[in-house]
Amino acid sequence: MNGPVAVLGAAGLVGRSVVGVLHELGVGHVKTGDRDARWLAEAAQHLHVDADDAASLARFCAGAELVLNCAGPSYLLLDRVARAALAAGAHYVDISGDRPVHHLLTASGAVTGSSRVVLSAGMMPGLANLVPHVLGGDLAGADLVVHSGGIERFSPAAAGDLVLSVDGVDEAQQDAYWYGEALAAWRDGRPVSGALAPLEDVELPYFPGRVSLVPFLTADSVRLARSAGLASLDWFTVFTGTRLRPALSRLRGRVPRERAALTAAADEVIAAGEVDRAGRDPYYLMAFTLYTGSSARTAVLRTTSSFRLSAATAALAVRAVLDGSVPPGLHHADEVLDPAQTLRGVLELGALSAFDVHDHDRCSEPIEEGVL
Repeated sequence: MNGPVAVLGAAGLVGRSVVGVLHELGVGHVKTGDRDARWLAEAAQHLHVDADDAASLARFCAGAELVLNCAGPSYLLLDRVARAALAAGAHYVDISGDRPVHHLLTASGAVTGSSRVVLSAGMMPGLANLVPHVLGGDLAGADLVVHSGGIERFSPAAAGDLVLSVDGVDEAQQDAYWYGEALAAWRDGRPVSGALAPLEDVELPYFPGRVSLVPFLTADSVRLARSAGLASLDWFTVFTGTRLRPALSRLRGRVPRERAALTAAADEVIAAGEVDRAGRDPYYLMAFTLYTGSSARTAVLRTTSSFRLSAATAALAVRAVLDGSVPPGLHHADEVLDPAQTLRGVLELGALSAFDVHDHDRCSEPIEEGVL
């Protein structure tokens, strides 16, 4: 290893966790930076860096072998950190990034030579898009149903990205900033608008209490369905509580891509989330059921902290880049990380409190709630 791993956004909920996970994986040479002056006062050995300041960002990336970006919102930063890392001769891993950054880096031709760039290296879509491949080797023609959600604290960056994600454009326009579409599903090789309906105040296996389900087909789930050849994909966001979902609905179409307005909207989302989680134990849960013919296989992943799970996934992506497992070029994490090895890795790092895979009939309930 020629230089340190430079972690940007190290004061955030994911950033703080990822530094410890990197050390657990034997990555001992790590430097950290953040724009949060309050955190700097407590951690004087770390560096102040502002991702909105090109000179500050260049100084932070200089000399690093790899830059890991945990800062956000990613829909404001876009490819700014990636370009600074590549200009400094460093590899790049991004907790988020997703479609917009991939589009911009592809269009600019910034990833050249032996450079390795891995985007979407967090819990979702990175780890989430790997799980179906653990359920079945060949997914062509299969049907996949996913339920994902929980109740935990929002970071400002995660809240900002959530706000921006609710304003998608038509996927058929191939717009680089299309995040997804509510009520849509994947059917026979294409996204279909209005294929599903939300469900209110229902009981759902694995999830505690009563919840609401909102179908939401993201750009990354479309990418999964297309590349795997799925016949259908239904992806439901699971809401616990009554405040967050209405707050997101009120913000739809009202928030410009400008930091001050986005910060105010993110604060509104954080406040709604705090009301919903009051008196509840934090958790995040993802349930994947793959249907092939008359048989089905279900995987359930549960964590007490999605931030820890994202940190573990990102740290494993960093290690894969450093040990040469990732080839040169621009990649999404789920395209280059080994599914079984990554799931085993996050388990060994203690980022999952429960993980279960089992077979059942297509028409039967997969498992009684509470068995895990």
